[in-house]
Amino acid sequence: MSGRECYRGDVDEAWCHEAVQGVSRTFALTVDVLDEPMSTHICLGYLLCRVADTIEDAGHLPPEAQARLLRTYRDVVDPEGEATIESFRTDVDEYVPEPGERDEDWEVVARSPTVFATFAALPEDVRGAIVGPVVEMVDGMADFVERYADMGGLRIGDSDELEEYCHYAAGTVGTLVTNLLMREDVDSARAERMEGTAEQFGQLLQLTNVSKDVYDDYVEENNVYLPGEWLAAEGVPQEEVVAPEHRGSAARVVQRTADHARGFLDDAQTYLESMPLVHGNTLEAWSVPFLLAVGTLRELRANPEHALTERGVKVSREEVFAVTHAASTSGRDALADLRETISNQPFHAADASAD
Repeated sequence: MSGRECYRGDVDEAWCHEAVQGVSRTFALTVDVLDEPMSTHICLGYLLCRVADTIEDAGHLPPEAQARLLRTYRDVVDPEGEATIESFRTDVDEYVPEPGERDEDWEVVARSPTVFATFAALPEDVRGAIVGPVVEMVDGMADFVERYADMGGLRIGDSDELEEYCHYAAGTVGTLVTNLLMREDVDSARAERMEGTAEQFGQLLQLTNVSKDVYDDYVEENNVYLPGEWLAAEGVPQEEVVAPEHRGSAARVVQRTADHARGFLDDAQTYLESMPLVHGNTLEAWSVPFLLAVGTLRELRANPEHALTERGVKVSREEVFAVTHAASTSGRDALADLRETISNQPFHAADASAD
């Protein structure tokens, strides 16, 4: 690989927005319905996180290399760290697939100097709001990789460890969003509600992903996030989590994890109802992933075993469109009703019956 173009750190907001579209359809929905400057701030914060997430999930990297690269990247993001984005890009180069063979995630890693240069061009207060949560996330990822280095993949032990992982993976993102919004003067009651529920908003989204993606997490990344303690209670070894002979028992653990996620719904809704619409922030951007999580938990309640097969669990494209439209035309006072409707049936079906 020549590397010259990938190593150059030019500011390129347009490319960064295009990159989000490639790596996450769900998060692209969020970025697309934010106004500026929040759209670019969240886009770049997400891409900084995505570089680390790709390293953590890379099955072809030895655990010691994953941890080392994450520690280097953490020092790149931290203004007090001594590493540079160029040194990180040099260190990761041997693991980056060739241009014709890499997916969108690895393209973001390859272009990490572009991501970082574009981030570095943001105003100082914006960078300050983003850096702390990203550094905490990367530290947590490195700790988990080192914790399970001998296994070659993560093996969550119990519910406390699951929440710890979800904190690093997504609770930190809730803090990042809150930090960006709190740059505006916010009354003390609203600030207290936001700071008290930002973590729960992230926990809800991550636990929903953990519940629905069991098959892909194990087969593609050799990670098992369903707590080993819960699996053992059902007689399921973690290494056999997707084995057909354990499907019924493992499905009960999927359901238990989804039930755990549901416990964060009320606080997540409070977070959305409290956030100020400043700096280009929109309610739609965050209510869509919240409501899609509600729909996914509904599907998990109906068919938890699908999370253990290649089929997976997801809401339909038709429901995504219907939820997105409803979120774009509804205010905070509609959130509770939307949540109730979606928890009981696909929203596009409910919308059609109402017509």
